[in-house]
Amino acid sequence: MRMQSMSAERKFLERLSVADRHWLENLWQQAQQVPPSQWVQWLLCGDGRSIHLGWMAPSRADWLRAYLRPLPSYFSGQLLWPAAKAMQAERSQWLKEVLSIAYEQNLISGWRHELYAWWSQPTIPPEPEHPPALLAERAGFRHLGLLSHAVHVHGFLPDGDLWCGRRSLGKATDPGLLDNLAAGGMSAGETPIQAVVRELQEEAGLKVACSRLTYRGSVRTCRVEQQGWHDERLLVYSFTLKEDEYPKNLDGEVQDFECLTPTEWVARLRLGLFTADAAAALVCGLGLTPPSIR
Repeated sequence: MRMQSMSAERKFLERLSVADRHWLENLWQQAQQVPPSQWVQWLLCGDGRSIHLGWMAPSRADWLRAYLRPLPSYFSGQLLWPAAKAMQAERSQWLKEVLSIAYEQNLISGWRHELYAWWSQPTIPPEPEHPPALLAERAGFRHLGLLSHAVHVHGFLPDGDLWCGRRSLGKATDPGLLDNLAAGGMSAGETPIQAVVRELQEEAGLKVACSRLTYRGSVRTCRVEQQGWHDERLLVYSFTLKEDEYPKNLDGEVQDFECLTPTEWVARLRLGLFTADAAAALVCGLGLTPPSIR
């Protein structure tokens, strides 16, 4: 009987020390933080339903109540937005208007002119053929605390070494930090695999057939950022590079690339040289996260 070859991920794990592997197994706990106790939860309400939208600081909730249509109201410490009965286009337009005001008031930076989708009942991974509840400017998702989706791609060599990219110093988020080979947000209307193929082409200059990509699972990351509440579902994929394949950035978002051994990868991670999401994505891709946070 022919023996099945060991995957690159398994080789990566096998080359780690016991101490490094145990440290990675506990790293997932940093992925999901809780919002500050004084922060306000806001909900999409109406038609007898209350659906969690996000978390925000009290001052931002007060600001939103002053500018968002239809007028939100406070109840039991929560901010209720009575827009559940509205159509997707209406909700999206109201958020476009309020986020435009926030941008004009310099409350939001890095306007991308790119829409993200938000689902009231998201599947994992999301299925764009299921209509989202609303669309909103990408730069406004953290401002509003909304759940976004991103893809993270690990590019392994057959022996388990891992290609990583260093984010451009001009990036609005985590400039100069190490990241996965390719990673990026999933735009409205995109499927996860379309986002993966696009990011690999733009960030790493690699045209990779879908048949070479393996979905490794997902992990949700939550934390306070300067822009607001970061809440993102990371969809993790991996593939093995061929001998003649080398990454080359095409969109200016990656400063350079490094091919790291497992030991080198963990050493840089311990020094805080990787983004938090890159770390969470690799731990997930290696199968080290518990099912409760996937």
